[in-house]
Amino acid sequence: MAKRDYYEILGVAKNASEEEIKKAYRKLAMKHHPDRNQGDDAKKAEEKFKEAKEAYEMLSDAAKREAYDRFGHAGVDPNMGGRGGPGPEGYGGFAEAFGDIFGDIFGQQGGQRRGPGGGGPQVYRGSDLSYAMEITLEEAAHGKESQIRIPSWENCETCKGSGAKPGTSAKTCTTCNGSGTVHLRQGFFSIQQTCPQCHGSGKIIPEPCTTCNGQGRVKKAKTLEVKIPAGINEGMRIRSAGNGEPGTNGGPAGDLYIEIRIKEHAIFERDGDDLHCTVPIGFATAALGGSIEVPTLVGKAEIDLPEGTQHGKTFRLRGKGIKGVRSSYPGDLYCHVALETPVKLTEHQRKLFKELDESLKKGGDKHSPGGKGWADRVKDLFK
Repeated sequence: MAKRDYYEILGVAKNASEEEIKKAYRKLAMKHHPDRNQGDDAKKAEEKFKEAKEAYEMLSDAAKREAYDRFGHAGVDPNMGGRGGPGPEGYGGFAEAFGDIFGDIFGQQGGQRRGPGGGGPQVYRGSDLSYAMEITLEEAAHGKESQIRIPSWENCETCKGSGAKPGTSAKTCTTCNGSGTVHLRQGFFSIQQTCPQCHGSGKIIPEPCTTCNGQGRVKKAKTLEVKIPAGINEGMRIRSAGNGEPGTNGGPAGDLYIEIRIKEHAIFERDGDDLHCTVPIGFATAALGGSIEVPTLVGKAEIDLPEGTQHGKTFRLRGKGIKGVRSSYPGDLYCHVALETPVKLTEHQRKLFKELDESLKKGGDKHSPGGKGWADRVKDLFK
């Protein structure tokens, strides 16, 4: 089974800082630690704990993280010949890094591999692509299946992928004799560099195909099916393996990362798995109390307001939030009461409000929250 993306495991973006990565790992480690999970969930929790630990060990190490960002799991798996694995007698890492230094100086491209048997033209992994997908809060909460169109490459029908004009063929590069590389001597060092004539392909095309300009492929749009998991949050990414830029000289394609953007909602604000909303009520409802309806993502719910409900009072509805992709239970919905002051009153309504105000004043401080009026509370402040 293919390994999950390390950034996806920790729930962080690819450009996350070291502190963000550490914080995400601590949270997962606390949640899935074997000592905190017993019974039927113990084995599953242990697997998730090990998975998070492996992801953190790779992404917290700058060298391993760089190798992983460039080559994926192949870059940090010693069994796959990646850059992060140990070399002969434990010094392979130094040799790889030493080669990278000179590769950076002399323009060597990332993702380079040799052909079969160590000879032949250089092979390059394709670059990763990023796609921003905007979805609604409801879609994020419940999940959805969607289609996206992305740029793709297909073999040129005119030259059948050879890059050469029909009736002609590519020739072996005379500069590198088909190896794709040339060697330069700098003092004591012999440095290998991509052939400037054939750009690492090992071949020269005297008469390029006019349809693809010698590339052997043409750009077209491709439709992909994307499954958005329920509970996904802003900034999370979905990896589509092999749908990035194609590789060079038979190299593997990069990956496509679909980054989620959630549209602003008219009523709710999301905070992790919790939701917040403002519930406006009138003076009479606040004073007398009663049952009111409030919206949720799956319908309506009721709140019982006590008499004398004040502006800013918060009511919590358990389980009415969102169940995150890595959560066992849904979050809560927090309803914040906002007292609405009526406007455009009629003369009769004004008269009623004045009568009510005079009646409340006659009652003294007993109608004020806490049993004290504003004047008395100001006096207490300056005692």
